[in-house]
Amino acid sequence: MTAAVERGWSTFLFGSKDLGKDWSSTARIHPLFIDGPEILDGENQKVAVISQVSSPKEFELLQPDNFQAENIVIDFRGGWQVIPAENIVAAFQGCRGTVLAVSTNSTEAQVFLEALEQGLNGVVLKVDDTDDIIKLKDYFDRRNEAKSQLPLTKATVSKVEVVGMGDRVCVDLCSIMRPGEGLLVCVGSYARGMFLVHSECLETNYIASRPFRVNAGPVHAYVSVPGGKTSYLSELRSGKEVIVVDQNGLWRTAIVGRVKIESRPLILVEAKDNSGDDTYSIFLQNAETVALITPDKGTGRRTAIPVTSLKVGDEVLVRKQGGARHTGIEIQEFIVEK
Repeated sequence: MTAAVERGWSTFLFGSKDLGKDWSSTARIHPLFIDGPEILDGENQKVAVISQVSSPKEFELLQPDNFQAENIVIDFRGGWQVIPAENIVAAFQGCRGTVLAVSTNSTEAQVFLEALEQGLNGVVLKVDDTDDIIKLKDYFDRRNEAKSQLPLTKATVSKVEVVGMGDRVCVDLCSIMRPGEGLLVCVGSYARGMFLVHSECLETNYIASRPFRVNAGPVHAYVSVPGGKTSYLSELRSGKEVIVVDQNGLWRTAIVGRVKIESRPLILVEAKDNSGDDTYSIFLQNAETVALITPDKGTGRRTAIPVTSLKVGDEVLVRKQGGARHTGIEIQEFIVEK
C-alpha cells in the first residue's frame, strides 16, 4: 500500500472496516469495503458491485443490463483460466457503468486496459509484490505520455517593446523541471494563442537555477489548467493544478506550491502565426532569466531564448486554441480581443 500511495494511488479495497481503519492511520487514503457482493464507502453507501466468475459458463450469464450499480468489478476465481480480455470488453461495450477487472499482476492488468484498443475502464490490482505496482505505474506513465501531446505551431516575433512596470506572477510548483527537458507552462494575454514560457531550470550568470519556478507573466495572463480550461495567473493558489508542457508538446499536471506577485518592468512581445493571420501577444518580465522557446532549426533540439535577446523575426513556439472563454471554459461565440 505504501508503494502505491507513493505513486499517486489513494483508493484501496479492504475486506473489513477494521482493517481499513488500521491502514488508514498510515496515510490519507480513500478506503472502500467489501460486504458480500457489494463494495461500500465509509458511510455505508454502495459504490460498486462485485461479480465473481469461476467458469466460461458463468461469464456467459453476465449481462450488463443486470447491473444497476454505476461501477462493476469482475473477479475471476477458482483458478479458472481467464477468458480473453477482448470478450469482456465486447460483452460490456456500451455499458453505462464503469467496468473494472481484478488483476493479479501488472501484465494481466495491461491486457485488460488495452483489449480491442479500447480496454476496460480500469483494474483492481490484487498483488503481493511491489514490483507489479511499480511496473503498472511505469505503464501508465508511458501510456499517458504517448496520448498527452499538444500540437505546437511556429509564430514569428513582430514586436518587442519595453512598456513599463506591472504586477508579474512567479509560479513555484511542487515539481522539479529538469534541465534539458524544456518543460514549459502555456501562458498568453489572449486565450486563442498561448506562448511556451520556459522554466528557470537552466543555470545563468545572473541567478541560481530555480527548477521549480516559471516567471510566467502579469496577473491578467491566461495559464492552461487541467480539463481543457484556463485560469488567470492572479487566480492561482497553493494546491491548484496547472498544465506543464515540454518542447515536443507532451504535457503533465503539476501542483502549485506558491505564487509570488511583485511589481517588475515588463516587455510586450507580439508574434504572428506562420500558418495564418492571427497575432498573439504576451507581457513578460524584462529579465535575462525569462525565456521563450524557439523551434528546432535542424540541430535536433529547441532553444530557450531570453526575452532580453528577443528581436523581430525570431520564431517562437505557441499553442493555438479557441478564442472565446467563459470562466476559463472554451465556448463557441463571437469575440474580439485586442
